[in-house]
Amino acid sequence: MLGIFSEYTDLYLWVAALSTLLFFGLPLCLFPLRWAGWMHWKIPAHTHLTVYFGRCLGAVVCIMSLFALVAAKSDRIVCSFYYQFLLVNIAAMIALHLYGALTKTQPITETIEIAFWAVLFITTLCFYPV
Repeated sequence: MLGIFSEYTDLYLWVAALSTLLFFGLPLCLFPLRWAGWMHWKIPAHTHLTVYFGRCLGAVVCIMSLFALVAAKSDRIVCSFYYQFLLVNIAAMIALHLYGALTKTQPITETIEIAFWAVLFITTLCFYPV
């Protein structure tokens, strides 16, 4: 399974980068509380810290997306490194969402998101550069 679609490694990074930027990075940077509402989070009375952390996370996601575009145009060594970085991040998201589900500290939308991250992990393995 590892790298069965490796001839499309670059295309996968472009699609992953642009979709992540549009659906996670920019919304978190620009309007974190609206994004949180879409995900059914309860919005606290005091939102300054929430907005700050949402924008910080959004900035990190935007930077990761931009580096994915750089990796897509790079040699196999850089591309392989980025894939490893991406896989570790996806694994961390799975663990984070599992913890939230087990402790019942997140809305159902975040628990459902575990399946999204698992599929993304497997898909990323399939496009891993060999």
